[in-house]
Amino acid sequence: DFTFESENEFDDVSGEKQLLEAHLEKKGRAGKTAVIIKGFIGNQFELAALGKELKAHCGTGGTVKEGEIILQGDCRNKAIEFLKELGHTVKRVGG
Repeated sequence: DFTFESENEFDDVSGEKQLLEAHLEKKGRAGKTAVIIKGFIGNQFELAALGKELKAHCGTGGTVKEGEIILQGDCRNKAIEFLKELGHTVKRVGG
């Protein structure tokens, strides 16, 4: 079994208490708004699960690719509140 020490920087990193960034973008998206969640540390399955939860909570479509969660539309405030409820620290970036 592989475990981390509690003082290790990787302790509790998968899924809890991470510093995430919530970006609002229009560029390169045919004028449509998208919220991009960056900075998640964890495996692809955890990222996909978080993306699925966010899409369901916000009631919107989206995708997970290249380590980012992309949500369609301007649902940044809703996404930030949901991520904070999960224990993450979220920083608004841009717009």
